[in-house]
Amino acid sequence: MLNEIVTSFIPRSYTMSLLYLTQQGTQLRKDHGRFVVRQPDQSKVEVLIKEVEHICLFGNIHLSTSAIATCLHHQIPVVFLSQTGSYKGHLWSAEHQHQRIETAQHQRFADPVFQIETAKAIVAGKIENSRQHLLKLNRRRDLTTVSEAAAGLKRDLSAVQQLTYEADNLDRLRGYEGTAATRYFLGLGQLIKHPDFTFTKRTRRPPTDPVNSLFSFGYTLLFNNVLSLLRVEGLNPYLGNLHRSDRPEAQLAFDLMEEFRSPIVDTLVLQLINQNVFSSEDFTPPNEAGGVYLIDSARKRFLPAFEKRIMSEIQHPDSSQAVPYRQAIVLQLRRYKQCLPTGGTYEPFRRAT
Repeated sequence: MLNEIVTSFIPRSYTMSLLYLTQQGTQLRKDHGRFVVRQPDQSKVEVLIKEVEHICLFGNIHLSTSAIATCLHHQIPVVFLSQTGSYKGHLWSAEHQHQRIETAQHQRFADPVFQIETAKAIVAGKIENSRQHLLKLNRRRDLTTVSEAAAGLKRDLSAVQQLTYEADNLDRLRGYEGTAATRYFLGLGQLIKHPDFTFTKRTRRPPTDPVNSLFSFGYTLLFNNVLSLLRVEGLNPYLGNLHRSDRPEAQLAFDLMEEFRSPIVDTLVLQLINQNVFSSEDFTPPNEAGGVYLIDSARKRFLPAFEKRIMSEIQHPDSSQAVPYRQAIVLQLRRYKQCLPTGGTYEPFRRAT
């Protein structure tokens, strides 16, 4: 019963403990020092409030007023998703203790040189990590198309690094990113071994096939992690560099998740497909908009796999010991924070070769 409600609790030393609620009609309320999770069949699970640092709600989940107040008081971020995993919004308390950091963010947000240099670093990190992912997966198979895609990514990376500050260079940078992404996903699709799954290009809003559905769901979970960790670090998630628009979206969260897409989500999705964890029956038929999504039972299998992946340990240059990917994200957010007072250069995360 617990595994159907709570995917995992992560030790506090690794920054957050997560509570995922997926069963439709589930209720979450507060009872003294505990959260009480009650499912439609009236079964319940109690969790100590002090053990929860992040809550994700999928679809029709009911929060009591006392649970909302408790989350605000204890600064527990609550992220609201659709039943299929699309981001809807979030709940957290407004904090004033990080005004100095946010002031520096606003200054850099208006600094075009910092903007382009940071955006370049983010895109370069993303492209290099994508390239390394293809090379690693292709070591045994030695597919020419994948080798060509990796070589193309190396050229894309060089083009990004040569960009200098000009008024239109952010759009050019986004163009390079788009070209690299198309090249990368085309190569990645060649590395799928499961006969029931094919993939040639990335489609989103909606995802139009099972592989895109897995990517979209994984990216949503990654985004939620980055978004919540940004708040913990006192950063305003709406002040982005690569992603900038007038829409009220967490642009900085989109920025700083980029270099972690392939090491965390793409690696996981390819593993799950090639290890036959999912079949075509785990996905809905296309809806009126052409969207294909994981069914309930399949999402419950994906969630613990994602937690296992994001908690797998890696070497990070800012730590003398191996750390989970989730802690590596924290270290990257702190790198970004350190750049704000002076406008220094952001160093992206690069996966080990």
